[in-house]
Amino acid sequence: MTTIEDTALDVHLWLDESWDPDLTVAEWWARMADARLAHPMLPAPWGRGWSRNQAAGLAQAMVQRKALGPPSGLGMMLAAPTIIAHASQELQHRLVPKILNGQHGWCQLFSEPGAGSDLAGLQCRAERDGDEWVVTGQKVWTSLGQWADYGILVARTEPDAPKHRGITYFAFPMLQDGVEVRPLREMTGRALFNEVFLDEARVPHANVVGQVGDGWRVANTTLMVERSGIGGNNVAAPSAAIAGTIAGHLDRPAGSFEHETPALGEGGVGPGRVKSFVRLARELGKLDDPTVRQDLMRLHSMVEINGWHLGRMKSGNAATGGEGNLAKLRNSDAVRLARDLGCRILGPGATFVGPDSPSGGSIQELTLFSPAPSIYGGSDQVQRNIIGERVLGLPKEPGPAKDTPFRDLPQNTSPSR
Repeated sequence: MTTIEDTALDVHLWLDESWDPDLTVAEWWARMADARLAHPMLPAPWGRGWSRNQAAGLAQAMVQRKALGPPSGLGMMLAAPTIIAHASQELQHRLVPKILNGQHGWCQLFSEPGAGSDLAGLQCRAERDGDEWVVTGQKVWTSLGQWADYGILVARTEPDAPKHRGITYFAFPMLQDGVEVRPLREMTGRALFNEVFLDEARVPHANVVGQVGDGWRVANTTLMVERSGIGGNNVAAPSAAIAGTIAGHLDRPAGSFEHETPALGEGGVGPGRVKSFVRLARELGKLDDPTVRQDLMRLHSMVEINGWHLGRMKSGNAATGGEGNLAKLRNSDAVRLARDLGCRILGPGATFVGPDSPSGGSIQELTLFSPAPSIYGGSDQVQRNIIGERVLGLPKEPGPAKDTPFRDLPQNTSPSR
């Protein structure tokens, strides 16, 4: 098999020698991970430190060969970069390899019923018990929780400390007594989100990411990566296979997913979406409509500009502060434009849903899904507040002094179970 060098990897040659649709998903993902191509934008030894354009080249080559994409989900998008940035070497080597080869699926245990936009107001508590922490509380809007082996969890460990300084970040094992996951079905018919109940569940002290009480700083790394990812920073070939031990996909042939729709739907907007709109407009005789042409160019420009912005972030040449927030806001704008433009191209056909409908139902699903990107990962309003306060230096809203113990702050009440 071709020797893999960071500086001059011929991805086409590597795929020719490595891709085999008869491999199991687990075997194929292991090959990608061993080649450091599961997430090539990560630093060595986990990835190759590639630019966004290099990673996009690999993704394009995989799509051309109809090769199954690498493991997707929040392990790859959020957990791995955060663990690499903050966790001990022992924890990195214990957890990251099984994210990259898809053996473990992950979820994000951040939002709570009483602490959505104010994440630092979370009330889920973790209490030390020897070499473990006992966790009790409720999380909501937990993406991929129904398939997760692990979760990135923030919990309050010091209620007498100010709210931003009494939080600890854990790599939390989901498959245990005391953890109940309830899917929340959306109007798309899918269940991307879940609510999770934690009743004296346990997590080893060795699974603390960073330091006890320093979870807010670690969580901000996750949030920064999340905003950039939602904005389009994650570049990978698509995969309908779900990582982890729960979905049952690891033992299936890697080539058996070619005609399957990703379980989480098709709500993204990227260059491929723009090209599909152009093809559809041409097929339906809408390409000569000047307003359609104008909005196709607007959408193309938005996607390309966001890609350049994210590439500049990766290169380290971006201005400091707010880049991920801006990328997320641009993504919300692009999704809204794509929704409106797609429905105009379809005309009355936009009212029909299902695989036999115009566009195969893709645009209709995008339309139903379109409110979500402006809410999850921090709403558009939250992003603008962050930019205003932390980047532009505008005054913050009045509130209690920063050193007020969390226990003394007004508490939101969570709904009963």
